[in-house]
Amino acid sequence: MLQRLYQWTMSLADHPRALWVLAVVAFVESSVFPIPPDVLMIPMILARPSRAWLIALVATVSSVVGGLLGYSIGYFFYDTIGEPILSSLGKAEAMAAFNEKFNGVGFWAVLIAGVTPFPYKVITIMSGWTAMPLGTFVVTSVIARALRFFVVAGLLRAFGAPVRSFIEKRLGLMFTLFVLLLLGGFYVVKFL
Repeated sequence: MLQRLYQWTMSLADHPRALWVLAVVAFVESSVFPIPPDVLMIPMILARPSRAWLIALVATVSSVVGGLLGYSIGYFFYDTIGEPILSSLGKAEAMAAFNEKFNGVGFWAVLIAGVTPFPYKVITIMSGWTAMPLGTFVVTSVIARALRFFVVAGLLRAFGAPVRSFIEKRLGLMFTLFVLLLLGGFYVVKFL
């Protein structure tokens, strides 16, 4: 099933309205769709490198707006269904403690999920579920998604087709390593 979705998404890169399709894919990927917009961005940028920044911008804006949908799903679903169930099980206090812990590191959770292969939709929904401050969520989402999509666009614009293989296979790993190094640096500064 995922292979068919991948092939369908790749075929959309040649469509005359590819930017609109990219916007829709980036929007729904942030809350429900399993295929990341990078799959569509890469062939679009390779086909028209002069539009790399526009393509990255469309992906970023659409992904952040889609993230707001994911946030809304988590926010409204929890209030209407999740909280009453947890309260009836006597787990409301445990959930409140989890919410505080998550929101204490929420900026980092959204940033890490926004730039690494971790499913961004999980964090968007969880951010709403824990009632993370909306401003923190939006600002962090913009930073994370812009970083991810503009790095991909910049690499493809600068190096073209040879970097496609690297991006498809290893960029997620590189972002993950970058985040680990960044967090390690903060840890060292804080405790040494």
